[in-house]
Parts: sequence; C-alpha cells; structure tokens
Amino acid sequence: MSAVNGTNYHLKEEIKAYWSARAATFDASPGHEIFSEDERRAWRDLIAKHLGPGDGRSALDLASGTAVISHLMDDAGYKVTGLDWSEAMLEQARAKARQRGRDIRFRIADAEHTMEPDAAYDVVITRHLVWTLIDPESCFREWLRVLKPGGRLLIVDGDFVNTRRAERLLKKLAGILEKVGLLRTDPKHAPPELAGKHEEILRQVYFSGGARADEVAALLAAAGFQRIEIDRDLRQVHKAQAANWNILKAAARGLQHRYAICCEKPF
Repeated sequence: MSAVNGTNYHLKEEIKAYWSARAATFDASPGHEIFSEDERRAWRDLIAKHLGPGDGRSALDLASGTAVISHLMDDAGYKVTGLDWSEAMLEQARAKARQRGRDIRFRIADAEHTMEPDAAYDVVITRHLVWTLIDPESCFREWLRVLKPGGRLLIVDGDFVNTRRAERLLKKLAGILEKVGLLRTDPKHAPPELAGKHEEILRQVYFSGGARADEVAALLAAAGFQRIEIDRDLRQVHKAQAANWNILKAAARGLQHRYAICCEKPF
C-alpha cells in the first residue's frame, strides 16, 4: 500500500503530533525506558546476538524517541546517530545524552526520507516503529540505501492489534482487580485522553490489521534484503520487564506476538 502523497503527509503530521504529545511522559512507561539492570542486560544480549559488538562502527537508530536504544548501542561501542520525527522527543533525547555524558548525534528526520548519504551506516536499528509505518515498502528501500554493503538491519516490533483470547481475559481481570484494590495499578502506557487519537491513527497505517513477523519479512525481501531471520525468542527481555507490571498484565504481555527481525544488505 502506497499512500497518496497529500494523505501521506497529513497522516504523518498527525503521527508527529501524537508522539510529541507523549514525549514528556514517554520514559515513565515500562517497556519504553529501561528500569533494571536485568532488562538492560537482556537488550544488550539481543543486540549483540544480531549485530555484534560496535567496535566504533556506525549505527542509525530510527524513530529514536527519547534515545533508549541509542544509549544501548552507545554502550555496545557503536557511533550512534538517532533520527526522530518529533522535536519534542529529540529534546528529551538530547537532555538525557547531556546528563549521561554521551556523544550521540540526534537529528529530526522522517524514517521514510532520512536524508542520510548512501551506504553511510554499518547497522540500522529500530524499535516499535514498523507497526506505525504508512508506506513500509518505501521505508525498507530507504533503509537498504543508507546501509553499507553487508550492513545489518535489526527491527524489534510486534503485532499490537490482534490479541489472543487469553490475553484479553488476563487484561480484563487485571482491570477489575485493580479497581477493587487487589492488584497494584500499573502506569498507563499512554494518557487516556490520547487513546482516541491512537486508534484513529492506527486505522490509517499500513499494518492496521497488525504487523505480523512473516509479512514484515516478506516486505523486507521485496525491498532487497537478504539472510532474513525472525527471532521470536524475546523471553529474557519480557521476563525482565515483567517486574514492572502486576502479575496478570505481565502474563498478558508474554502472550503477545513480539519479535526481532535481522537481515542484511547484499554485497
């Protein structure tokens, strides 16, 4: 699906405004910022498994948000550039990098049109971006373009639309028990007043029916990527994150269709 340019532009502006509105409280949500060394270790292990050590190699973090992944890549020894469509997110990212004394470059840019040079990066990484894309085919060709020959792309994402019956039941029960005080109330993933906007945007993106790993992998192959590997074993990340939710919501999260996809640009 390729959106008409005018429609595409206006939807992108809506998406930009939505994430800008969430920037100030984004890091308060479990699953966004990292709240434990166990989770940090799990993410580092996942990155090392698919991308290897940085050793000064160049990395592009797409939709970098408040720079959680950028910092993990910096920890791994990569020379990191973070791109995001929201200036509000980038303000948070730059402040965090200054506070931690990190040398990470941040720039405002659209993931579909990065404005980066050809073959500029050894690796490209993105977390929770693909499910929001309007035109993934165009995006994947752009990401292929900015990679060096033999460079790797790592996508961490999921289907946040289709839910199993067991997951829905666990979330419903958790909500009931929270209301009566038998379970702790977990932090909201997004402000309630933005829920309607989120649903409105979701209905218009390419993966409005859910970003399934096999469909994403097929689009990556069509864009020219090779050696595509779908990694569905994110248990260590989920186990570490579970400490931030009550037991029922942690169990529900473990049932979600989440994955990492790693692939390469041909030589």
